[in-house]
Amino acid sequence: MAKPISIEVWNPSGKYRVVSTKPMPGTRWIRLMTDQDCRVEICTEKKTILSVEDILALIGDKCDGVIGQLTEDWGEVLFSALRKAGGTAFSNMAVGYNNVDMDAATKYGIAVGNTPGVLTETTAELAASLSLAASRRIVEADEFMRTGLYDGWLPHLFVGNLLKGQTVGVIGAGRIGSAYARMMIEGFKMNLIYYDLYQATRLEKFVTAYGQFLKENGEQPVTWKRAATMEDVLREADVISLHPVLDKTTYHLINKERLAIMKKEAILVNASRGPVIDEAALVEHLKVNPMFRVGLDVFEDEPFMKPGLADMKNAIVVPHIASASKWTREGMATLAALNVLGKIKGYPAWADTNRVEPFLDEKAPPPTACPSIVNAKQLGLTASKL
Repeated sequence: MAKPISIEVWNPSGKYRVVSTKPMPGTRWIRLMTDQDCRVEICTEKKTILSVEDILALIGDKCDGVIGQLTEDWGEVLFSALRKAGGTAFSNMAVGYNNVDMDAATKYGIAVGNTPGVLTETTAELAASLSLAASRRIVEADEFMRTGLYDGWLPHLFVGNLLKGQTVGVIGAGRIGSAYARMMIEGFKMNLIYYDLYQATRLEKFVTAYGQFLKENGEQPVTWKRAATMEDVLREADVISLHPVLDKTTYHLINKERLAIMKKEAILVNASRGPVIDEAALVEHLKVNPMFRVGLDVFEDEPFMKPGLADMKNAIVVPHIASASKWTREGMATLAALNVLGKIKGYPAWADTNRVEPFLDEKAPPPTACPSIVNAKQLGLTASKL
């Protein structure tokens, strides 16, 4: 077992011991826990990613719950140790939980929380930012200026793509994908083509209404189309943003063959999950198609990039910051803490995990419920009536 690692302790005499594997934004989440008689221990070790051994040391002999991160490997070893220490709750400070062995958690009776409903607009904004930055070659131009290469205006200097009137393609038109689509349609009057297993009725109605508004005001109306296949989106769209879930069917969804059918000057954006793209194939495509551009917030082998990607001038790469707005990150910390606290206190699971606003209202006490427990049904947890 790893040697003891540094921690910061809040409310040392608290009845319930809760560990957070990382310092999290804001202080409300700490106050909510200490007000309910929790001793909160925050790992302050200067390591980006804690090992299983590090987390075992943090759990120790008595631990009621843990707030962890998406980068940690939560499986049989950690859940059995948490249960042995008397714990019943774990929550990712993330909406995703592909770092969690759900079968192992359920086997040991550990409730697994996540933080949905608070990342939608923030993630969509980042995808829109990458789309704009890639289309107008902003990062390339910024580096050009900083290295002192600019010596005067030129007609062909960093010529990029106009978004107005072009077609935006969305693969996965759920909450985030639809929010992104609306931003691109309202912001740049782009037409929409989308692919999803389910019809995005609300998004379609919005585009129809907005198109009518533009027509009534003498402008070219925007249009929408639900594609029959994902390949239709890849062929037709000028900007394509990926918003699918990550599972066996979406691993390497974008591969060599599908990259080849995209437009030569298309823009591809991924702020969903890294393995959705075959990153090695993407590097090769970028090499032979210099006007094809990509904006990536996530990576196949995160935190690492495939060889050659960092050298591509036509790639914008940022370190998984889609949720990195102050409001969202503080909200994620609050939801994760309340998941753990709620399970410790025996609260029911919140009935609608996509409507978490009552937990985020700082002017009122949060509901007596767990905001989002992924395996609530498997554990037989009661659903909140609130």
